[in-house]
Amino acid sequence: MNFDKVCFLVEKGIIDYAEALSLQKKLFQAKKEGKLKEDVLFLLEHPPTITIGKKGSMEEILVDEKILQKKKILVYKIGRGGKSTYHGPGQLVGYPILNLANYGKDIHLYLRYLEEVIIRTLNDFNIKAQRIKGLTGVWVGNKKIASIGVEVKKWISLHGFALNVSTELDYFNLIKPCGLKAEIMTSMSQILGTNIKVQDVSQKLIPHFQEVFSVQIKKAPFLTFPYTFESVVS
Repeated sequence: MNFDKVCFLVEKGIIDYAEALSLQKKLFQAKKEGKLKEDVLFLLEHPPTITIGKKGSMEEILVDEKILQKKKILVYKIGRGGKSTYHGPGQLVGYPILNLANYGKDIHLYLRYLEEVIIRTLNDFNIKAQRIKGLTGVWVGNKKIASIGVEVKKWISLHGFALNVSTELDYFNLIKPCGLKAEIMTSMSQILGTNIKVQDVSQKLIPHFQEVFSVQIKKAPFLTFPYTFESVVS
């Protein structure tokens, strides 16, 4: 494949949500100022975290603050679309920082691309996934396996997708995930009846992301934590 667009790939395991959000904002600023021409895809996991999107509210959290503190779960109100969701170990999270001017300037098309990447990845594990009309995300039957919530400013994307690989699904009982009942959530490990590793899934997902978005993926070992911004754009 000879794609003219380059996307740096950064895989960093489990990192705090606040750190990942800060990195996204720095990369957004660099792309907005024209200092970073290439796109970036973060693939990572988070410690137990609840995020609330623009359409969500604190009322979607079904337990009090003491329980959240006891379970060491942090809560963030953020600028992505959608309502509340849970992030935690065993969940593959992807944050594509893309210039959507190179992808048709169509947010709905961008969401469909993300869904397609996940659907193709799940197919590699013999999981038949699908879209449900009017509902962003990826489903297996009537169960939701991946959530998608993005923010787009100056046609640059932030946030992204969360695919439940071996996620502890009990955590979803603490909230109304995407405004839905917790029992609607599922994971790859639950469906297949065996433990699936996030790293194995990410390695299947990378070539699908490359094909769907027609980008040349380049691993970026110089994007370390912490990093100087000059090392990113040099």
